[in-house]
Amino acid sequence: MNYHETTQWMFNQLPMYQTQGATAYKKDLKNTKQLIAHLGNPHHHLKCIHIAGTNGKGSTSHMIASILQEAGYKVGLYTSPHLKDYRERIKINGQEISEDFVCEFIAKNKPFFENHDISFFEMSVGLAFEYFKQQKVDFAIIEVGMGGRLDATNIITPLISVITNIGLDHTQFLGNTLELIATEKAGIIKPNIPVVIGEYTSETKPVFIQKAIENNSNIYFASEIISETYPSDLLGDYQVHNIKTVLQTIAVLNNLGAVSVTSNNCSVGLANTVKNTGLLGRWQELADCPKTICDTAHNKEGLTIVFNQIKKENFDTLHIVFGVVNDKNLEAILPLLPKSAQYYFSKPNNPRGLDTAILHQKASEFGLKGNTFTSITEAYTNAKQNAKPNDFIYIGGSTFVVAEII
Repeated sequence: MNYHETTQWMFNQLPMYQTQGATAYKKDLKNTKQLIAHLGNPHHHLKCIHIAGTNGKGSTSHMIASILQEAGYKVGLYTSPHLKDYRERIKINGQEISEDFVCEFIAKNKPFFENHDISFFEMSVGLAFEYFKQQKVDFAIIEVGMGGRLDATNIITPLISVITNIGLDHTQFLGNTLELIATEKAGIIKPNIPVVIGEYTSETKPVFIQKAIENNSNIYFASEIISETYPSDLLGDYQVHNIKTVLQTIAVLNNLGAVSVTSNNCSVGLANTVKNTGLLGRWQELADCPKTICDTAHNKEGLTIVFNQIKKENFDTLHIVFGVVNDKNLEAILPLLPKSAQYYFSKPNNPRGLDTAILHQKASEFGLKGNTFTSITEAYTNAKQNAKPNDFIYIGGSTFVVAEII
C-alpha cells in the first residue's frame, strides 16, 4: 500500500476516536501492552515527558519541544489529533515522520493489528515509540490522547508528568465532575516521578495532592511558583498559563539533572515555537484585513478564554464561522457565543460532525443569528465576502473546522 492507502486503512478499518467517538474508546491497556511487547518494548529506550490535561496539551508539548531543541537536544514529539496530515502527530525536531516509515511499519505489523483488534490510537502510539527508538531521540514528549489513566500512552515511566488543567470535556468517558476527570488525568502520576500541575481548582487540587502522596511524587503547582515568563509566538491569552507550566517543567528537569537548559534557551525556544515545531491552529492569524483568526478551542474552558480575548479586539462587526462535533455539550458552549455576531454555521467534514440544521436550531434557541452552509469552506468564503476591512472573522468550534481552513 502507498501512503494514502495506508492511512486510509488506518482511519477506516480500525477504531479511531477522532472519527468514531465512543465506540473507539477502550477501558483498559491490555491491547497496548500486547502491542508494545510485540514491538519489543521500544518505550524502554526513551526518556519521556508525559503531558495530560483538558486544554493546552498541544501548546505545552510544542513549547517544551522547542526549548529542548534550542538547548541542542534531538526531540521526539507525539501529539494528536492532526489537522491536515497524519504525520503531524509524530515529529523529530519539527520534521514529520516519513511516509515510507509509516507504510513500512503498518505493512510489517498489519497481521498483528488485525488479529489483536489494535485501535488506530494504539498503533499510532506504537509507531511513535518505534520511530523515536530507531532515530535515537534524546527526549520523547508524549501527549495523552484522552484522559490519562487508561490512555494508550500511559505505559511509559516518564522523567516527569505534566497536567495542564482540568475541564468538563469527554464527560461520557471520564466522568461528569471535575474531581472525577482530575482522577482520570492524575492516572499518569507514577511512583517517585515528579508531577507539574499547570492550573487547578478547589475541586481538583486535593485530587492531585492525594495522588502524588500515594505515589511519593513531588508535586509542583506552576501557577503558584512561576512569576516571570517569556513571550511566545503562540498567541492567545491562554498561553500565559501554558508558558508557566512549561517553565516549571523545564526547571524541575534542570534540578533533576536530566537536562541542561538555560534561560536563553527558554526565551528563544518560546519565541520560536511555531518555527521549530510547525504547530498550527492556536490563535492563528490567517489575514489582517479584515483580521481573521482561527483557533482549535472546542470546549467551555477553551472557548471562554477565546471569546474573552475577542472582546479585546477593535472591530465593527464580528463574523463567526462555527461548527462542532456531535458529542459536544451545546448547552455549555452556546451561551458563551456573542449574540451580536453574524454566524456562518456548517458541519465539519468528519463522521462525527454535528448536522448543520441541528446546530443552527440549537444556536437560535440561544439567540444566535446566522445562515447555514454546506461546507466550512463555503461558510468561510461567505464570511470573507460579507466582512468589511474593519470587521473581525473568527473560525472555530472544533479542531476539524480549523483543519479545513488552514
